[in-house]
Amino acid sequence: MTCTGFVHQALCYASDEEFLAGTVDFVRAGLAADDAVLAVVARHNVGLLRDALGGAEKEVDYVDAVDWYGFPARTLGRYHDYCTEHARGGARGVRVIGEPVWAGRTPFETREWIRYESLVNVAFAESGHRILCPYDTRVLPADVLAGVRRTHPELALGSGGLRSSGRYTEPAEFVAECDGLGTEPAAPAGSVREVGFRRGESVAARLAAAEFARRGGLDRERARDMAAAVHEVTVNAVRFGGGGGVLRLWQDADWVVCEVADHGGGARAAPVEDAGFLGHVPPDPYAATGHGLWVVRQLSDLVTERIRTRGSVVRLYFRR
Repeated sequence: MTCTGFVHQALCYASDEEFLAGTVDFVRAGLAADDAVLAVVARHNVGLLRDALGGAEKEVDYVDAVDWYGFPARTLGRYHDYCTEHARGGARGVRVIGEPVWAGRTPFETREWIRYESLVNVAFAESGHRILCPYDTRVLPADVLAGVRRTHPELALGSGGLRSSGRYTEPAEFVAECDGLGTEPAAPAGSVREVGFRRGESVAARLAAAEFARRGGLDRERARDMAAAVHEVTVNAVRFGGGGGVLRLWQDADWVVCEVADHGGGARAAPVEDAGFLGHVPPDPYAATGHGLWVVRQLSDLVTERIRTRGSVVRLYFRR
């Protein structure tokens, strides 16, 4: 292994030269240590890296960032799968250059991607991997750049230089702060379908979701995904949220939305210490429980949740 703990760095660059100064040595050091190296960057930067690395470029896995950074939870799942596959049971390190796609995001989506950068620190905390995240300061909006130092413990300065961000915020605090930003779209007044459910009635909610998905223009595969995700959340609402709840369905120009609200007072009545991370961290594949919300996030495009003792609300978003 090239390091004994997880390393998460940000590289802010304003030119091609600065991008290469911060990434080429990072890649070469990984290859010298027999690390697996994955570069998920803008297409232009893929070309820059290939040219700069010469013959060594064949030892690097390249992906156009547009093809990788679709939605946060599934992107995290893809990184987890890559690291699991290439880590060789912990005997090999993994280095990633990961450059999220920020262009064209709504404020809600931008918030979720900034949250994702913080959650990376939780998902890979027990690994020995290294992730370097480039940020192109020439084109990125101010709110994205403002989050860099708060979500990355270290800043790469190019040519191997590093310094502490100085403003890094622990993920639990940062994620809670994201929840209060108010960028989530509101449900449209007067056009929400409601389906109540109790123990033994989750199938009705699942069928209602499948029908609504088709009417909302989702293809057959995504309609199945939406029905499966709603089923998982309603089962959890019955099991942990007091025995029942209500499914609300609506759509707007961008999303088909499913909201599952439970009554509270069930097995979840005890405080959930890591509620902010529920379903964000890949579960132990051998664990008997703890897979549900992770699966829901992999099936959905975006998920938000408010887990409360008096009643919880989970929203699933599917891009139209």
